[in-house]
Amino acid sequence: MDPSELKGRKLGRVLTKLKVVTREQVHEALAVQKGRTNKVKIGEILKELGYCTQLDIDRALAGQAGMEYVDLSGLELDDETVNSIPAENAKAYQCVPIEYDPKSRKLKVALKSPQNFQAVDDLRLLMGAEVTAVIASEQSIDALLEKHFAKDSSLSDAMSQLAQDENLAELGKHSDQSIDLDAVIDAAGDNQVIKLLNLVLLQAIRDRASDIHFEPFETEFKMRYRIDGVLYEMVPPPKHLGTAITSRVKVMANLDIAERRLPQDGRIELTVGGNPVDLRVAILPTIYGESCVMRVLDRGNVELSLDRVGFRPDDLQLFRSLIEKPNGIVIVTGPTGSGKTTTLYAALAELNDIETKILTAEDPVEYDIDGLCQVQVNSEVGLTFAAALRSFLRQDPDVILVGEIRDLETAQIAVQASLTGHLVLSTLHTNDAPSSIIRLVDLGVEPFLLTATIEGIVAQRLVRTLDAKTKEAYIPTEQELMELSLRPGDVQGREFYRPGAAANVGGGYKGRMALFEIMTMDDEMRELVMNEASTSVLRNTARKKGMRSLRESGLMAIYEGLTTIDEVVRETLEEE
Repeated sequence: MDPSELKGRKLGRVLTKLKVVTREQVHEALAVQKGRTNKVKIGEILKELGYCTQLDIDRALAGQAGMEYVDLSGLELDDETVNSIPAENAKAYQCVPIEYDPKSRKLKVALKSPQNFQAVDDLRLLMGAEVTAVIASEQSIDALLEKHFAKDSSLSDAMSQLAQDENLAELGKHSDQSIDLDAVIDAAGDNQVIKLLNLVLLQAIRDRASDIHFEPFETEFKMRYRIDGVLYEMVPPPKHLGTAITSRVKVMANLDIAERRLPQDGRIELTVGGNPVDLRVAILPTIYGESCVMRVLDRGNVELSLDRVGFRPDDLQLFRSLIEKPNGIVIVTGPTGSGKTTTLYAALAELNDIETKILTAEDPVEYDIDGLCQVQVNSEVGLTFAAALRSFLRQDPDVILVGEIRDLETAQIAVQASLTGHLVLSTLHTNDAPSSIIRLVDLGVEPFLLTATIEGIVAQRLVRTLDAKTKEAYIPTEQELMELSLRPGDVQGREFYRPGAAANVGGGYKGRMALFEIMTMDDEMRELVMNEASTSVLRNTARKKGMRSLRESGLMAIYEGLTTIDEVVRETLEEE
């Protein structure tokens, strides 16, 4: 029967149409279902009554989704079909290719469940092919996966195959001016190039990389991953593959493949292993070709909860008291990549309820969150932070997030929003909490306005955490202790740890934790701001009132065996 005739119908009706059960049997099963206190699906009851088998239900579910059910027993796959999908993709999406035509680039895959429709969309994007899907039994798909896709494809194998491709080698010889657009399009659609890029993406996501860099140089084409804030160089592809790889990325991100003189930005959305993953693509023309950086945003992996950000219990209580104020400005400060956005998103997730109107202006919007009105800043059309913020005040908000205070205009409107009864959250780029006040005064904000609006400033840094399985205890040298301004007598009885000999891909580290410095404003601090006191005076006063500095937070993490002296020295400033 044509699956389109069954699409969208109720399961009982589909089974009747397939002549598996009669109407009377369906009515009997419905009556049994009605009498049950727990919710049991109609298919399960029909099985219990002996009117159908699991195979019948699988066929019916496929028909319900408008898909064909096929029997794969005895199916032999040729090498071309097997090689049409990298083993990692087949295993990640739990599907097998059963038909492939390289000329028309038509691919038919078998899935275990009609619910796995995302696999079809992703494979269409990843493979650049016209993908159709059918449903087959779990056992038959598992058997084919085991037979043909058990061994992972290796990056080095994919690269060595591509190194021998004469067409790609020829393309790599041409200068940017004389490049043939048809040749570039062909290279971007080359199955081996697609396979290599897929392996790179899957490897990066598996290793929890935050960025993937493809960089052309005079004699080589580098490939690097950033894992836990540190760049690692991967086995570089042959130099001549640069154009093909970058062009393939541009095709996937819907960018102009012919434009090679201007920077371009795009986005690729995938679902890997059930997790939604966003890839932000930035293309930059350099003297040796186009440099491409992909930022990996694993939306399923982000911890949007204040309890999971890494605050110590006393810091958490203090931060919560700041964001629960009815109005005022709370600033999170730190360099790029220090986790400011995650902390602010976690704060918004906590404030996000039916009674609170929250508006955000971001550049870019990194994670879309239900219940928040999020605005993407676009300076090309005049939608700056200041312009967005000015409009926000007419939208009756309770809480406003400004991605970054970059100029006096944005700062002034943030102050105005705070004075008119809104809670404003924002970020700044400064070294620590006290220097944020001086930065805002430098921008041109009047000190009396800062004293009236700023409630608290949170400085943060990310340090890599030691892998608990491989870390080892050791006694630090006097020189190492001196870097933390400590003497051997200060650390008597304390244990220090470092990465063990069995270090993994992250060099003995796994994940990162945040260090925080929270400066709150009271009358004495406000008086100092009014009198334009220096950063060191503000810092010393705040510390007397109990502010824990970034370096002190780092020392506590070292003493708890969570991180190393090197990490804390690298990320925090020596105290004056």
